[in-house]
Amino acid sequence: MTTPFTVSLVSWHDGEPLLRAIREAVFIREQNVPEELEWDGKDDKCRHALALSTNGDAIGCGRLMPNGHIGRMAVLPQWREQKVGTAILEALLDEARSRGYKQVDIDAQTTAMAFYHKFGFVEHGKEFMDAGMPHKKMKLVLLPR
Repeated sequence: MTTPFTVSLVSWHDGEPLLRAIREAVFIREQNVPEELEWDGKDDKCRHALALSTNGDAIGCGRLMPNGHIGRMAVLPQWREQKVGTAILEALLDEARSRGYKQVDIDAQTTAMAFYHKFGFVEHGKEFMDAGMPHKKMKLVLLPR
């Protein structure tokens, strides 16, 4: 079975307009994250996963920071529940493994914790607010594939 999308790893330099469009749609417009919080100046040091539809439309993204933190996971509403987020996270986890990272962590919106649990992420610490939304820190010990 073929998927109606692809996921590629890109640099911020190569993917910025498409990555920016997804994050503006999901975080800034849909979730009302202030622009100054969304654009933290760290993107150019990250490896980004970019999901494109077969038409070439940007539909989802995520990033892996040099310290093993995964963040900025976003999928456009019309593409949710179609395994786009799964493919993005798998690409980022594979990249983390290829870099020799022993574990990764994420600050998960509490509404997305069940998604991360499916991959083996475990929450730790207290719930906290980020950009006006409840989050929990989660981590995953990476096992070789």
